[in-house]
Amino acid sequence: MPLTLKSFRLLGDPSRVRLLLLLEREELSVAELQEILARGQSQISTHLSQLKQAGLIEDRRTGKNIFYRLQPALGPDGKAVSQVMSVLRQAVADIPEAEQDLAALKLVIGKRRDKMRNYFDSLAGKFGRAYLPGRSWEGLAEVLLRLMPPMVIADLGAGEGTFSQLLALRAKHVIAIDNSEKMVEFGSKLAHTHGLRNLEFRLGDLESIPLDEGEVDLAFFSQSLHHALHPERAVEEAFRIVKPGGRIVILDLLRHQFEEAREMYADVWLGFTELELRSFLKKSGFRNVQTAIVHREAEPPHFATVSALADKVA
Repeated sequence: MPLTLKSFRLLGDPSRVRLLLLLEREELSVAELQEILARGQSQISTHLSQLKQAGLIEDRRTGKNIFYRLQPALGPDGKAVSQVMSVLRQAVADIPEAEQDLAALKLVIGKRRDKMRNYFDSLAGKFGRAYLPGRSWEGLAEVLLRLMPPMVIADLGAGEGTFSQLLALRAKHVIAIDNSEKMVEFGSKLAHTHGLRNLEFRLGDLESIPLDEGEVDLAFFSQSLHHALHPERAVEEAFRIVKPGGRIVILDLLRHQFEEAREMYADVWLGFTELELRSFLKKSGFRNVQTAIVHREAEPPHFATVSALADKVA
């Protein structure tokens, strides 16, 4: 079968079209393509194998990593590949995800260039592997919390308030918001038991936060945004309650494919990509957005944690 005809048969799947458009721009690994497309490793690998067998892409091994790229124009199948890509470029307007893919690609390439982050990531990975008396993440976290300037903080989706209590050790005032009456009741009792007079619990929804406009210095979501029915609205509400010059911090799950989480943990969303969090924040009005993947679990299903920070410009 001629290469061009075989290629067009393969491109009936939009995911393979998106892969080709990305690989035309940049040589990418499976992990990077997973991050951009928010798809599982096996699915991405299957598509890549089919595209490679069709002669549209080629791979290159560097150490433990395999990078994929579009077949060079000067190669044996270069003319056919050029014909296929010419058609795809004309049809890109019919692929709604294409623009988002390019934005995600830019983010991935930016991470590659951030050598300093890679250095500190590798350093952080060694922390705690070897036992040293007195060294722990808990101790480090408490010291850093005590360095935090006194602020009014909204802990959004606080649950029983474990993190709220830590914040209250240093904060001027912490307002813990949760939509569960039992959680609010339990958290209030804990705050009273531990003498945390600057910790207040309020019953409320993430999409209708019981706080006045500009009431807090910091809005904090800790593994709660994926429980919101409309996460973009929750972020908009956070923008409303943060005063000019204040900040937002989000810690949540990176997008994953563990469907059982919906039943096991009542998760509405299977995490978020960095690009999605950036979009929520920017559309809400926040600026100076920063995102990073800050932790990956070693055990299946290998949940990862993504952070997002941004400012409400005065």
